[in-house]
Amino acid sequence: MKIKYSGVQDIDTVTINQKIIKVAASPNNLQTSSLNQSCQIPQRPTISRYRGGNRISHVGQGSGSSVVKFESGRGSGGSAFVVVPEVKRGDSEATMASAAAKQPSKNAPKGSAGAGGGAAAGGAAVPLASPLMGGLNKKKKPFLGMPAPLGYVPGLGRGATGFTTRSDIGPARDANDPVDDRHAPPGKRTVGDQMKKNQDDDDEDLNDTNYDEFNGYAGSLFSSGPYEKDDEEADAIYAALDKRMDERRKERRELREKEEIEKYRMERPKIQQQFSDLKAFPVRGRKCLCDFRKLAEVTEEEWLSIPDVGDARNKRQRNPRYEKLTPVPDSFFAKHLQTGDNHTTVDPRQGQFGGLNTPFPGGLNTPYPGGMTPGAGELDMRKIGQARNTLMDMRLSQVSDSVSGQTVVDPKGYLTDLNSMIPTHGGDISDIKKARLLLKSVRETNPHHPPAWIASARLEEVTGKLQVARNLIMKGTEMCPKSEDVWLEAARLQPGDTAKAVVAQAVRHLPQSVRIYIRAAELETDIRAKKRVLRKALENVSKSVRLWKTAVELEEPEDARIMLSRAVECCPTSVELWLALARLETYENARRVLNKARENIPTDRHIWITAAKLEEANGNTQMVEKIIDRAITSLRANGVEINREQWIQDAEECDKAGSVATCQAVIRAVIGIGIEEEDCKHTWMEDAESCVAHNALECARAIYAHALQVFPSKKSVWLRAAYFEKSHGTRESLEALLQRAVAHCPKAEVLWLMGAKSKWLAGDVPAARSILALAFQANPNSEEIWLAAVKLESENNEYERARKLLAKARSSAPTARVFMKSVKLEWVLGNIAAAQELCSEALKHYEDFPKLWMMKGQIEEQSENMDKAREAYNQGLKKCPHSMPLWLLLSRLEERVGQLTRARAILEKSRLKNPQTPELWLESVRLEYRAGLKNISNTLMAKALQECPSSGILWAEAVFLEARPQRKTKSVDALKKCEHDPHVLLAVAKLFWSERKITKAREWFLRTVKIEPDLGDAWAFFYKFELQHGTEEQQEEVKKRCENAEPRHGELWCTESKHILNWQKKIGEILVLVAVKIKNTF
Repeated sequence: MKIKYSGVQDIDTVTINQKIIKVAASPNNLQTSSLNQSCQIPQRPTISRYRGGNRISHVGQGSGSSVVKFESGRGSGGSAFVVVPEVKRGDSEATMASAAAKQPSKNAPKGSAGAGGGAAAGGAAVPLASPLMGGLNKKKKPFLGMPAPLGYVPGLGRGATGFTTRSDIGPARDANDPVDDRHAPPGKRTVGDQMKKNQDDDDEDLNDTNYDEFNGYAGSLFSSGPYEKDDEEADAIYAALDKRMDERRKERRELREKEEIEKYRMERPKIQQQFSDLKAFPVRGRKCLCDFRKLAEVTEEEWLSIPDVGDARNKRQRNPRYEKLTPVPDSFFAKHLQTGDNHTTVDPRQGQFGGLNTPFPGGLNTPYPGGMTPGAGELDMRKIGQARNTLMDMRLSQVSDSVSGQTVVDPKGYLTDLNSMIPTHGGDISDIKKARLLLKSVRETNPHHPPAWIASARLEEVTGKLQVARNLIMKGTEMCPKSEDVWLEAARLQPGDTAKAVVAQAVRHLPQSVRIYIRAAELETDIRAKKRVLRKALENVSKSVRLWKTAVELEEPEDARIMLSRAVECCPTSVELWLALARLETYENARRVLNKARENIPTDRHIWITAAKLEEANGNTQMVEKIIDRAITSLRANGVEINREQWIQDAEECDKAGSVATCQAVIRAVIGIGIEEEDCKHTWMEDAESCVAHNALECARAIYAHALQVFPSKKSVWLRAAYFEKSHGTRESLEALLQRAVAHCPKAEVLWLMGAKSKWLAGDVPAARSILALAFQANPNSEEIWLAAVKLESENNEYERARKLLAKARSSAPTARVFMKSVKLEWVLGNIAAAQELCSEALKHYEDFPKLWMMKGQIEEQSENMDKAREAYNQGLKKCPHSMPLWLLLSRLEERVGQLTRARAILEKSRLKNPQTPELWLESVRLEYRAGLKNISNTLMAKALQECPSSGILWAEAVFLEARPQRKTKSVDALKKCEHDPHVLLAVAKLFWSERKITKAREWFLRTVKIEPDLGDAWAFFYKFELQHGTEEQQEEVKKRCENAEPRHGELWCTESKHILNWQKKIGEILVLVAVKIKNTF
């Protein structure tokens, strides 16, 4: 590149089609820079004003280059000539002048700038008349309409980028003008909407409130920047990583989310879920809040026992005005028969006279009705009625069965019976047609495929086309004569005699089919015919055990024995046949039969067990043990694995069959097989409980006996065995077991006490005393044995001996219980002074024993010394602040003397010292209820349930605090919170009792006493219920079960059992007393 310079005073920039040439004032500072290496010169001279009147023009063209003249317009007269290398014409049509015109001068006025811009946009350059360019062709500028080069920014060369013109932002438009896109979505249909959206997109919320120390800004800082290809690849990589990590944690996350959702739903259930079990549905004319899903559990008896309610309709609904219908006589129909005729042709007189002779009444020439009517015959309604009755009688006679002149068909239900005779099928008509077509295709494709014929026949049978089904199956027998399924299906579809013929034909084709012979025997109704068929079958198939068993079942014992002898010869591997033969033979022959059976089948245990049962049944019990031992040895020798569970099941079956010796022998032989030594005790106890559950008591007794032989010094095993004998054995067996138990475990006090109690209940008091004496020798300072001896003497009215025993006990074993029993003995015997003295002495040693304080207060309360009783309770509470009965006694004392406010304050104080105590909350609720403040009691109950949400006694009380319509709902809530609480179950039973649902109430009472047999209140309510609604047998059964359970707890029960007047009452007597005190106020 060559530059010719002539006196340019200041730095100027010349742009020639993306080529910027900077010309300095001195040649030394001459600089050039280029944005694009391609530069072309137009053929004809052009001129453009530039920067304060500077002019650039094409002045000539040389060989391989062009000359451009730059003239300064600043008054200095300086100019510069630039020699630019020439570029081939065909490569581009861009011009230097157009490029220069696109760069308006910084110093030019707005008009000149606009002109420059116009030249750039429109290509209107000013041509120069020059002799060098005279030969150029004046054509349209080739750069017009072409896009700007890449990276071109107008005004960048001269720094003219600080303002914006209308050409940059487009024509001015109102915000409400519609956009060019006719199908734009809502919110983008006006110019203002799009401008607002673009502004929202460009604005970034970089406020401090949107910044987090860990996560940074909530939005993307670079959202407004260009989104390039490498950004897309990076986002794809990060998305793949996130997806991979999410898949690794997906299972745990979903499980955790599921648990969180379930927990949230349980804590905050929807309103719909809370009332899902209370949806109303009509029950025989009334609305009942019940769980409609449990209607499936309602029995017919319960449904019929639902009482009817009164008619809730108003008077108009109860007494509607029925439309009175009067039978119309036949003469009326006969008279008006012709008047209702329809005319289907036009009367010719209508066309002739123009409607004057109108056919309907009132016309000029109309005949009177019926006056000239042609005769249509008489209509006898009586004959029509007779014909109708005759037809109905004929139809009824066709379907009725006459039994001694009486019909069994209900004429009124005739049509209903006919509808019930229509065959019903589950599929649609189109489905049946498709199935029929498909099965037809299967039959034609493979006619020797038996299931296709059977399925086709059954399809026709289901749709009611029985004859078509028979024809199809008979054709199937022709196509598949060797298929016994097809023959059996044909015999099933055919009627009796035809079925016999079909079976006979089947036998000819399949003489070895056992099922066909069995079917043939079933088709016979006579026993002799059955025997004949089966014997014929046995001639052809003598190896079939099923045929032999079926044939033997039809024979008499003697003939059966003969047949079984032949059967075991034909089927020597059938255990059932051998055992059946042994049962029919005599003792000696049975032994021979079983020996032969063992020779033929050495791997079956049932033969050995049957042999043992046979010996036991004939009194040869000493052989039973040997046979079972030999059985185990022989089976092991023949490679048979001894399955312990199977042998125990066989022992249980022997127990139920009455073979006790065999059962015990089997248990002893297999009880230790396959068990580790450290697991023996636990496994054997579980086996014994399982046998008791299966009602195999001898098996359980044998297991306990074996366990006691292995573990003779285990107290727990002796106790389990003793409790088993107490529940399922006799008194003699229990006492014998306890004698052995105390011999092996002399330090086990409970075994001594059980033996003494058994003797005492049997009435043998001296034996009980001797047992306790032996217990004293083994356990000299045992509190339990001392108290048992005292109870024995006091129950038998030996009060002096009881006092002496207690005195000795206080001297040798001075415990709090011994002192308490001493005080109670004096108290119940009426020695109040002695009782108070003993109580004071006891409190000196055991002041933290709450029962002594309770007894002291109750003695004072009995003596009407309320102040001393209050003082005793207060002193006791200072020493024992966590004793609930003491708080309750003090509160009830204040309530009894009329100090309701003080009683309330005491209970509040007790709740503060003993939070979350249901007994104290219950007493507070009952205190307000007894005072008549039901609203306050309900409020306290709500607070109590919030503090103790799983308390059964609170929920049971809450059920009966509600009104009757809401009790069932409350009971459902109580069962959800305390499903297995005996107090809640008892409340539900009482609720059913109050609703007179006897069966349900009895079921819930039984469930209650089964879950908690120690709750005396449940037994008392159950007994009261049976006294009102049960039989004498049911009452005695409840009483007996209660005596066996020996309940000790319960609010009402303890009130009566611990009363000083009832101290010698038995369990049954206390049960009666508590039941008498119960009032049906619920």
